[in-house]
Amino acid sequence: MITDINVLALDAAAVAFIHTVIGPDHYIPFIVMAKARNWSMAKTATITFACGIGHVAGSIALGLIGYALGTSLRYLEWIESVRGEIAAWLLIVFGTLYAAWGLWRLKRRSPDGHSHDHLIRLHSHDHIHDPKTGEEISLTPWILFAIFVFGPCEPLIPLFIYPAATMGWSGAWYVSAAFSAVTIGSMMVLVLAARYGLEWLPAKKMVRYNHVLAGSSIALTGVMIVFLGL
Repeated sequence: MITDINVLALDAAAVAFIHTVIGPDHYIPFIVMAKARNWSMAKTATITFACGIGHVAGSIALGLIGYALGTSLRYLEWIESVRGEIAAWLLIVFGTLYAAWGLWRLKRRSPDGHSHDHLIRLHSHDHIHDPKTGEEISLTPWILFAIFVFGPCEPLIPLFIYPAATMGWSGAWYVSAAFSAVTIGSMMVLVLAARYGLEWLPAKKMVRYNHVLAGSSIALTGVMIVFLGL
């Protein structure tokens, strides 16, 4: 016999899958950045997984604080809505700046048509150096992580609060775990499948525009969220 908590967990899993698939911000930024920056499949998976954890953890933390303080569900949902709009604008800003950097990068090509990558890396300002080893640390994954930690997972708040109030904390964590696992799993499947598929596309002539296209795609994703409500 399926208990109420199992039914709620299954519902949470279904909502998580739909929420992820119809939300382009869950996968487009990782797909285009992985292609533009030539991330390996392992690195792409690691970054996507970390951002997925941050994405759901932010909403769980808000739910915990709200429940402990006795905050109304309507107010928590309003906070999530505001967070979502700000996160979308952050995607727009980041994508626009990255596309602008990509255009600047194109202009630094030598007259013979070849890019002086050592000069580009020297002046790109898209990394910092480890103070101990001096190695370059790319800022891009950290920027994405920050945006996803700030970005809300709206359906999770009521799915966390309801079982916490009616079934206890074990029920809340059980439902949250189901939602989180499906959300992160769906993100990784979509991102890695697309990343693998892009390797087979005959688009060598477009390689030099990868950064511009990546930034534009991320900015467009934010625009679709803000103005189309995706």
